Amino acid sequence: MKALVYVGEEKLDFREVADPVVNSGEQLIKVDSAGICGSDMHAYLGYDERRPAPLILGHEAAGIILGGDRDGERVAINPLVTCMKCQACTSGRENICSKRQIISMAPREGTFAEMVSVPEVNLVSIPLDIPLEKAALTEPLAVSWHASRLAIEALHSSMDRNVLIIGGGAIGLASALAFKAMEIENIVLVEPNTIRRKYLNDNCNVVAVEKVNELFSIVVDAVGFKKTRKLASEKVSPGGIITHIGLGEDLGGIDVRRITLQEVSFIGTYTYTAQDFKNTAKAIFDGRLGPLDWIERRPLSEGTRAFSEIREGKVASPKIVLSPSD
Repeated sequence: MKALVYVGEEKLDFREVADPVVNSGEQLIKVDSAGICGSDMHAYLGYDERRPAPLILGHEAAGIILGGDRDGERVAINPLVTCMKCQACTSGRENICSKRQIISMAPREGTFAEMVSVPEVNLVSIPLDIPLEKAALTEPLAVSWHASRLAIEALHSSMDRNVLIIGGGAIGLASALAFKAMEIENIVLVEPNTIRRKYLNDNCNVVAVEKVNELFSIVVDAVGFKKTRKLASEKVSPGGIITHIGLGEDLGGIDVRRITLQEVSFIGTYTYTAQDFKNTAKAIFDGRLGPLDWIERRPLSEGTRAFSEIREGKVASPKIVLSPSD
């Protein structure tokens, strides 16, 4: 099969590779749509030791089952593979399973390929009226759904429900959509990239600005760099919540003194639970997350150019989806 293979820092190779091995309990999926995630970019830039070259990246995907009793079924892929036996898994917190694996992290090859093998329990059926490229957004939307849910659950009932989201990529935008679906309307998104900010305001039914002056009860860092954590520390209200999703860099930026003196809660949040993933899929199917028409679809064969353009800040749309069939 053809695949887009990460071969070294800022180097991708579209080439022929071996077909996936389908193990017991798994299904072979013909990939229709696979989104480029910030973590894929992180690996592409050589920053992720969990994704050593050579490796097929990609984990935001939807496709069609090939073979078996479910042949031809349209599915969204939950890329978080867990043991399903430990205390975390049996208590519904699969995302902190000590044995967790993610498709696109060694040893599991990713979805920037014509086919991928996935545990059957990780597949969610898609209605016929939902385009596969929109179903591929289930994964990034689930990340934000999970983070938004945790923030709302942690927020004191006396606090105003207003939200600042730092970063206008797919995770930041998805966070805004998740909060709206959870009946929070006062949401502001900070995005420094001019072309991205204009796209968000013109096309995504959100308020995107270059900077803010006021404080917010919930601040979501969807980027995860020192400067964005610094901004989150500055803009969270006393008694508020910082929800940290981004994995841009490891250290710096958090104002521990202000967080302590103002009794701010800091929540690190990673991926989603299996139930969050299913709830997100249902919200997509029901239309509660909006039209999801902010996708730019490109052929997988042009993936190298897509990564390069994202790296150079030339992409306006929050999400590029690669398709092996285009």
